[in-house]
Amino acid sequence: MPPAIRPADVSRIRLVLAIFRVSAIVTGVFLLLLCLMMVFRYGFGVDIELGGPFGFLALQPRDLIEATNLSTAILIVHGWLYVVYLGLDFLLWRLTRWSFGRFLFIALGGIVPLLSFFFEFRVPRWVRERLGGAS
Repeated sequence: MPPAIRPADVSRIRLVLAIFRVSAIVTGVFLLLLCLMMVFRYGFGVDIELGGPFGFLALQPRDLIEATNLSTAILIVHGWLYVVYLGLDFLLWRLTRWSFGRFLFIALGGIVPLLSFFFEFRVPRWVRERLGGAS
């Protein structure tokens, strides 16, 4: 049985949970974009160019990109969004006093496509169950 949640942490848990839900959706969207970008890059040998001579968005071989490489931007943004997602997961884990296995399970949401959308609605249920005795 995990230790009980401190009553002083209940408001912090609710705040972190609200931010986590937004983070899960945004991280999931960028993960799907990342998967699409990987299909283009490794399946077809092209990257996504933003604002180049061939229009607003164009698929170009990597060495021929003259404007912004949107594929690289998607990689970088997803990486930083995952750091935020992982930090919020850590805060929830610490405040709710879940097992370390649950922390690792939720952390998979940023690297397994569509899993973060599942956690966006499942984690609040787990939090409500934990807060049942603390509210």
